[in-house]
Amino acid sequence: MNLGEDIATLLTTYWKEFLLGTAGTLLLSVVGTGVGLLLGIFLAMGKRLRPKTGDPWYAKAGKGVLHGFCAVYSAVVRGTPMMVQAILFKYGTMALGVNWNDILPGIDVFNGWMVAGLIVITLNTTAYMGEVVLSGLQGVDPGQEEGARSLGLTSAQTFRLVVLPQALRNAIPTIGNEWIVNIKDSSVLNVIGVAELYFEAYMAANTSYAFMASYLIIAVIYLLLTLGSNLVLKLIGIKLEGRSIFRFTHGARRAQA
Repeated sequence: MNLGEDIATLLTTYWKEFLLGTAGTLLLSVVGTGVGLLLGIFLAMGKRLRPKTGDPWYAKAGKGVLHGFCAVYSAVVRGTPMMVQAILFKYGTMALGVNWNDILPGIDVFNGWMVAGLIVITLNTTAYMGEVVLSGLQGVDPGQEEGARSLGLTSAQTFRLVVLPQALRNAIPTIGNEWIVNIKDSSVLNVIGVAELYFEAYMAANTSYAFMASYLIIAVIYLLLTLGSNLVLKLIGIKLEGRSIFRFTHGARRAQA
């Protein structure tokens, strides 16, 4: 068989596996990025904690411990590969008696190992999102916080209603980049049996021996996923700037013409 025939045969025979693998990759990237962002906000808040002069000793101790934990967590997770983290998580939890085959038992993609993969990618993304949110918070003009406090808002209200929304808006491009990175990096989770796109391609290749065709197919799928994600992020950016999305798409069509 030539390459074209191999690709046609694989798509005809294993289309369901490639489709399920794509769904698994999207699930990992979306959940990992979304939940990682939420946890990253708390991580950034922990890293911003500093004891104040008027705080009692236990408050100073608590803030110091929380700040130290967040700083160490961020450094360790960002300093080690996600593949290694996944393997440590797998064998560490199994040593504690966790059987992922018994958690959400199912077939194909949506099973207990997918749950394990979601936990790993979320914990990994949290460390990076914490830095993204922290950078966004540092980019907010201090005058915004002072103005909100002068209007009678509490510290918590100022952070939630004024500072955090501006920080997240400033960080949208970087958050989007993390999403795209997760689409591609989720492939390393095949080492613990997560049935994402790469895993399904590997299984198809081992069965059909059409390795080149199998990996070429998923290369195209990954490319389409990242290009589609870039388009979504661009549309979100246009919407946040107050411009019309339809005007953007009309201009793109005119440019193509």
